[in-house]
Amino acid sequence: MPIKGALFDFSGTLFRIESVRSWLTATLAEQGVSVDDADFERYVRELEACGALPGGPPPQHVPGRLASAWASRDESAHRHREAYTGLARQVELPDPRLYDALYDRHRTPAAWRPYPDAAEVLASLHDRGVPVGVVSNIGWDLRPVFRAHGLDAYVAAYVLSFEHGVHKPDARLFHTACTLLGQDPTDVVMVGDDRHADAGASALGCEVRFVRHAPVDERPDGLRELGLAAEVA
Repeated sequence: MPIKGALFDFSGTLFRIESVRSWLTATLAEQGVSVDDADFERYVRELEACGALPGGPPPQHVPGRLASAWASRDESAHRHREAYTGLARQVELPDPRLYDALYDRHRTPAAWRPYPDAAEVLASLHDRGVPVGVVSNIGWDLRPVFRAHGLDAYVAAYVLSFEHGVHKPDARLFHTACTLLGQDPTDVVMVGDDRHADAGASALGCEVRFVRHAPVDERPDGLRELGLAAEVA
């Protein structure tokens, strides 16, 4: 189909969160907390297993006390923080300040890297007059991440789940995004890495294309390979 508008997911599609190891290293340094090597390695393993890093490995198990917050984590800033700091608190860290500090770290631009071809693909669409929107399941404002990495100029609209109280695959998010772009959903392509959440756009008639969820260094041209700019109406 000729493309008149394009929607993109955030985490795992345009950007990738840092590793648990990098996340913990940076937070310990920011808080002035020192740990020995053995404890550090244990914290990394346990934080990864419990899924405490948003955008990182999913939790192997969600405790019953966090089930409600986890299920609705992307629908409000409060529940998002509650869910992820709750998961982190399963790990006995050496300083209680670290739980909130870890959560705050993941919201900073420094914690995120754009995929190597993200700027090229977004700029190409923008230059061809195709409006771009970002539709994300998230509990915080990601706009500063785009600004810090120089990608905000290519984005016409952000539709973030916590600002609307619903999360993908709810079609209302995609409908809002298409409306903000001024395009009929049948003329819009949705690009994501989650075959459940991002596929929700198909209910409106959007074409949905997927990229592989992988570390930045392992997916240098996943977005470019979709050939979106060549299909502009």
